[in-house]
Amino acid sequence: MTVKSTKGLVNMKYSLERLKNPRFTENSHILFWLIKDTCWVLEFKPLGVFMIIPTILMAILIAYRSLNTSEYYVNVAVFFWISANSFWMCTEFFDYPAYKHITGYFFAMGILSFLIYVHNLLKVDTNNK
Repeated sequence: MTVKSTKGLVNMKYSLERLKNPRFTENSHILFWLIKDTCWVLEFKPLGVFMIIPTILMAILIAYRSLNTSEYYVNVAVFFWISANSFWMCTEFFDYPAYKHITGYFFAMGILSFLIYVHNLLKVDTNNK
C-alpha cells in the first residue's frame, strides 16, 4: 500500500484561502490588468485576450465583496473601465475599428457609477451636519 502526499492539496487550499483576503485580491487584480495591457502594447494577442477573463472576474469579485459598502460604486466603475479597455483592445487586435465607439458606453457607465459614488458621499456628509 502506498501513501500519497497531500502536500500539494494543502498548498492549493492555502492558495485558495488567500482569495478571501481583499488586499490579495486587489493586488492580484492589478497584476492581471498590467499583464493584459502589456500584452496589448506588445501585441501578444492570445495572452492579452486570455487575461481579460481573470481581470474581469477579479473586478466582479471585488465589486461583489464591496456590495454593502461606500466603495461599491467605485468598484463598479473599475469594472466598466476594464470592460471598455478590454473591448477596445479586442477592436485593435482583430482589426474592427468601426466598433471602437462602443467602448464609450462602457466608459460612460463607469463615469455614471463614479458619480453615484460621489453623490452618496455628499449625501452622507450633508446628513452628518
